[in-house]
Amino acid sequence: MLVGTADPKVLAEGAPSLADFGAEPLTLSGVETLQILSEIEREGADGLLPPGLHPTLPPIATWLVQRVPESPWGAFQLAQCRIECRSGLRPRGFLRSGVIDNPKAAAELGVRWGYRLRPGEIRLDRSYDRIAARVSLGDESILDVALQDPMPLRPEDAYTVASVHLAHTPRGLRLLQVDPHFEVARAERGRPLIRHFDASAWSSPGVHPSHPVSALFTLASMTLPALRYACRPEVLAFEGTERVDT
Repeated sequence: MLVGTADPKVLAEGAPSLADFGAEPLTLSGVETLQILSEIEREGADGLLPPGLHPTLPPIATWLVQRVPESPWGAFQLAQCRIECRSGLRPRGFLRSGVIDNPKAAAELGVRWGYRLRPGEIRLDRSYDRIAARVSLGDESILDVALQDPMPLRPEDAYTVASVHLAHTPRGLRLLQVDPHFEVARAERGRPLIRHFDASAWSSPGVHPSHPVSALFTLASMTLPALRYACRPEVLAFEGTERVDT
C-alpha cells in the first residue's frame, strides 16, 4: 500500500492556524474556476504527501485558479497547487500552496478553512478560443496555464475533487477535510496547456508535469462548508479521522 513519506513536522512549517473548528458555511456567487490536471513524474512524488494520505498512480497535480467577484472581504482571485491523493477511500487534493490577491480574504480563508496562501498577482482571461491563467510573485511568473478550444460541457458532468488542508488546530496538527460544493451554471472543457510552472514557488519541489490530462472551466455558486472531519497527518484516515463538529 502506497503512503506519503513527507515528515508532517516539516510540512507544518508555515501552515495556517485555527483557533477553533467553528467556521460557518459561506456561499460565494459567480465564481469562475479554471482547473488544469496533469500527470507528474513518479520520482519523489510520495514525498509530497504526509503518511496519512495515499498517493495516486500515476501521480497527479492539479491547479485551480478562481475569480470571486464578491465576498464578505471583497473581490479576490485565488490560485492553488494540489497533489491528488486518497484519504482512506476518498479522492482528495492535498493543498501544497496557494496565492491570493486580497490580504483580508487570505487571513479569513486561512483561519476558517486552513488555506495556505501568500500574496501575489493573478490573471484569469477568457476569450473565444482559450481561457488562460497567469500567476506571478512580483515580476516573477510562477504559473502560466490555459484551456484551449473550449467546448460546452453539461454542468452536471463538471467535477472537482475536494481538498485536504494541513493546519495547526486546538487538537494539534491536522488534515482538514474541506469539501466546497459547486452549483454549476456553465461548464466548458478543452485541451490543457502548461506553459510554465515554478515548482519551488509552490512548495512542490521536484514536481515536473509530464502529461497534461484535462482542462475544465466552470461558472458556479461555491459554498465553503462547515468543518466536519479532521485527520491526524501521521496515520491513515481509518485510524486518525476525528469528528470536529460536535
